[in-house]
Amino acid sequence: MKARPIRPIKKKGSVSTGADASSAPPSVSAPVTHKLQKLLAQAGLGSRREMEELIAAGGATINGKVAVIGDRAGPDDTIRVGKRTIHFKSDDRLPRVVLYHKPEGEIVSHDDPGGRTSVFDKLPQLRSSKWISIGRLDYNTSGLLIFTTDGELANRLMHPRFEVEREYAVRIMGRLTPEVTELLTTGIELEDGLAKFDHLSDQGGEGSNHWYRVILKEGRNREVRRMFETVGMTVSRLMRVRFGPINLPPRLKRGKWMELDETETRRLLALVT
Repeated sequence: MKARPIRPIKKKGSVSTGADASSAPPSVSAPVTHKLQKLLAQAGLGSRREMEELIAAGGATINGKVAVIGDRAGPDDTIRVGKRTIHFKSDDRLPRVVLYHKPEGEIVSHDDPGGRTSVFDKLPQLRSSKWISIGRLDYNTSGLLIFTTDGELANRLMHPRFEVEREYAVRIMGRLTPEVTELLTTGIELEDGLAKFDHLSDQGGEGSNHWYRVILKEGRNREVRRMFETVGMTVSRLMRVRFGPINLPPRLKRGKWMELDETETRRLLALVT
């Protein structure tokens, strides 16, 4: 199944009220405030959940006072994390979004005691923020990874309540029976709860190897592999080919990255916000 193409959204024209704006009395509106974890995520310090943990640990201040969960801040407030002062992002400043074709044999982590290659080693360097991974892929899984500097965008694409589709190409030894296919698409019990594919289709194969295309709307650890293992099938190859509205570009080679341009980024933001 192919994702719906990203299309720009046309802006609607302004609507006149018929009133003479010059005759209206001036009004003073209160400054707009936002939850602190949202502002820190937008600044590229990490995901919203990570920022909530930082605030709970006393790692942020507002106007010199240690912040707590639930605090809000506006343009006139001074926000600091450690020695760093956080500035509000202007509305016309777009986040950066990078697509990466992960090969097998790389981890999606900044640190690894085993010294394995990290996907973050392959990305362009940032000065004032950090790359946030939108979802993960395990060491032996390849395919599409998305990175951004905007924690709010990452949250929109990852949080379970938004039910963003993840699509994978799966190769197994053998073929699924109709009974097993029905089980995988209606619900199978894993140790961390019920799981199911929203779509499962036979893509053919040669010899004992057979390919399937699956779609699910959550990203639990090794979920696709564990589902097949539960029905007695071993996954020999797993590749993510789509995350939400973004397909893995055919021209993007393994181990390489590409950055969305301004038009593509605006289209993505229009679709998920």
